[in-house]
Amino acid sequence: MRPRFRELDKPLVGVVVALAVYGLATLYSAGQTDVPTFATTIWQRQITWLAVGMVAALVMFRVSPRLLEWATPFVYGALIVVLVLTLAFGTGGGTAASSRSWIRIGGVRLGQPAELAKLAAILALARWLAMRREGPATLLELVPACILIGVPLMLVLLQPDLGSGLVFVAIMFAMLYWAGTKPTLLFMLASPVIGLILAFSTGVWGAWIVLLFALLLWWRPYVWEGLMVMLANVGMGVIALPFWKHLHPYQQNRLLAFLNPDVDPRATGWHVIQSKVAIGSGGLFGKGFTLGTQKRLAFLPAQHTDFIFSVVGEELGFLGVLVALALFAGLLLILLRIARRASDPYSSLCVFGCAALFFSHIVENVGMTVNLLPITGIPLPFFSYGGSFLLSCSLAIGIALRVAWESRQSGYVDL
Repeated sequence: MRPRFRELDKPLVGVVVALAVYGLATLYSAGQTDVPTFATTIWQRQITWLAVGMVAALVMFRVSPRLLEWATPFVYGALIVVLVLTLAFGTGGGTAASSRSWIRIGGVRLGQPAELAKLAAILALARWLAMRREGPATLLELVPACILIGVPLMLVLLQPDLGSGLVFVAIMFAMLYWAGTKPTLLFMLASPVIGLILAFSTGVWGAWIVLLFALLLWWRPYVWEGLMVMLANVGMGVIALPFWKHLHPYQQNRLLAFLNPDVDPRATGWHVIQSKVAIGSGGLFGKGFTLGTQKRLAFLPAQHTDFIFSVVGEELGFLGVLVALALFAGLLLILLRIARRASDPYSSLCVFGCAALFFSHIVENVGMTVNLLPITGIPLPFFSYGGSFLLSCSLAIGIALRVAWESRQSGYVDL
């Protein structure tokens, strides 16, 4: 029996429509400045992308998970090829003009392949984990998962796009956890990255090594696993300085501005300072729709993409922020419900991976606007302007809608 559109999951459709309308209204406001810019009419282009996204979601709703699972290797391979081509012929944009993350044809930027590659990585990892039936139990068993995520991750980092790279990592850890991998094993896998971050302070890094050694003695992993983890963390301490020097200047500046925006308030710290001023000045009820002064005077940078959440905070205040976060929380909870009730492991992992995709984007975007996280240029789902990202989100919603329909047909079998 083929699904019919009137059988769509109504709570999911409702919260997505609410987010799309809220985001479109915010995007319209972001273009209302005292000096007109190209962002003035960008909300009209967003309507076009919303229409394209709606069609994509409905088409995906008609695609069986079995067909999707069969096609996953081809989709994954095609996106890897596109990422390689992006490295060769891609262009940059915005604060990352020196990067190669956009596909441009005839002077028109078509989008960022990395956004669709995130979805392809979710499908590929879900297929591999579903075939196992049990979560990986050792670090050696995690190698295939690391390769599936690592290939697109490295291609994205070479562009370079650190923000999208972090999303790939978040997706992998979330899906491995959902598949039954023990948290202690995931912690050991993540420990080298933690060691790299802490290596910029010798004292803190030394304390981390001691703590990690004590944890390994307590958990008692295989001897070779413990040795590998310790050697990897020591290695991170060695390469920390060369790694920092290898980062592009704009990436270094973003990290430095995160630690102390006042070091260079007119350049690297400008973005986060103006964002915090905009959000803080909104108060409880905000300054009014389209009336944000930081936005109207063009003090707020990238107000239609990276810092669109700051527009919500300035114009609609704490209540507007609360409504937006409540809608996002509702979206994530609905996706978790669909993943839990999915009729098969592959479908469940796909939906949970999509939830991890949305969650990582929300946390990274909102976190950087209030200086809780470094600026990474990550868009906010359904709010930020961007065709490729909106298309990726729409396809993810379409997958969830189909899985929800199939679970109803099978009688809500909980995994």
